[in-house]
Amino acid sequence: MILTTVEIKEAVLMALSSLKANKLRAGLTILGVMVGVSSVIAIASIVDGLDGAFNQEIDQIGSNIILVTKFEQEMDHDQLTDEQRNRPEMTVGEAEAILENCSLIDGVSPENHYYHPGGNEAKYRNRKFTRPTVIGTWPDFTRVNNKDVTEGRFINDIDERHRRMVCVIGTDVADVLFPEEKAVGREIRVNTKKFLVIGVLEEIESNFGDDGINRLVAMPLSTYIKLHPWDKALSLMVRAVSYEDIDAAKDQVTAALRIYRQVPYNKKDNFALSTQDQFKEFIANITKYLYMAALVITSVGLMVGGIGVMNIMLVSVTERTREIGIRKAIGAKRSNIIIQFLTEAMTLSGTGGLIGVVFGIAGGLSINALLGFPVTVSFFWMIVGFGTAVSVGLISGIYPAIKAAYLDPIEALHYE
Repeated sequence: MILTTVEIKEAVLMALSSLKANKLRAGLTILGVMVGVSSVIAIASIVDGLDGAFNQEIDQIGSNIILVTKFEQEMDHDQLTDEQRNRPEMTVGEAEAILENCSLIDGVSPENHYYHPGGNEAKYRNRKFTRPTVIGTWPDFTRVNNKDVTEGRFINDIDERHRRMVCVIGTDVADVLFPEEKAVGREIRVNTKKFLVIGVLEEIESNFGDDGINRLVAMPLSTYIKLHPWDKALSLMVRAVSYEDIDAAKDQVTAALRIYRQVPYNKKDNFALSTQDQFKEFIANITKYLYMAALVITSVGLMVGGIGVMNIMLVSVTERTREIGIRKAIGAKRSNIIIQFLTEAMTLSGTGGLIGVVFGIAGGLSINALLGFPVTVSFFWMIVGFGTAVSVGLISGIYPAIKAAYLDPIEALHYE
């Protein structure tokens, strides 16, 4: 069936005139398609923004970071084996073993977080900052986490060696406790202990609101251990000399930890190493399921729209039976009738798809901007959404079009 430009133009014009003649009915049909298409584009844009936000957070600490943990990131803690339950915690010993034995590591940052039973608290005179993030760490913290100090300095080896009662605070803590004066050189009380403020960390903008770095109160790890000797388990981040050396650095870290943790040669590692690439892959797997959810939502909306298109086309066939008979009587072929009704169905659903694309883009961009996520537009899903809408019209219009094409012209002319 070869279509000429004139036939296509006439079919589209007839379809549009039919839609204008039945505005309410066409509008309700278009609504179902519009909802389906706008939903998938909006959700896809939000998921893309969420994915970009996560990746920005991960990229902030650089691409050559290795996280050393007791368990794998995807571990289901409700399904732990006996071996996994008995794994020893990460301690200062592991950090020292890595620092001493791994030539491709240029920074080690162990961290131990303290949670006061009533919530951590930092005070200066009559001002109070509630629920700061209180940690003990090493001088390498800033290098490993790719952070800088805007006032004063960070913890150094002398602070760590002598277990000094000093701390570095985040910008949120500094703004509340010292709104009109310098923080460095002031003495604050963290929970029940006094600390001298020696530095203020740079402010970090986060896609997810309240960033932990801005709420930080960091003290030397040795000081932390002195104050909380029972709390030895810590998290451990190490920095490879470069991204290109990260695989070799992981091998060195694995060898050093197996020796330190006395893992037999025929046993698996009782620890896990993770990199940014693995975190990004994990996030990508999450977004994949979110995309699948978007497809389900779209399919429901488009199914409703498709049923509406078929119903309106069947009604249109009935209402225009006499018109069809006249067209056949003056020489219209079955192919002309099929083209007419298929074009009308695709125009109907395509209009809904086009409106859905506009609303989907507007909704996705608005929500991303509101949440502070990177503003993205998924052109792939725009094409998929609109193409699917037109396809729904084509599929839904096949039966009504064939029914119209095979009407007997004599009976159609006598139809009232």
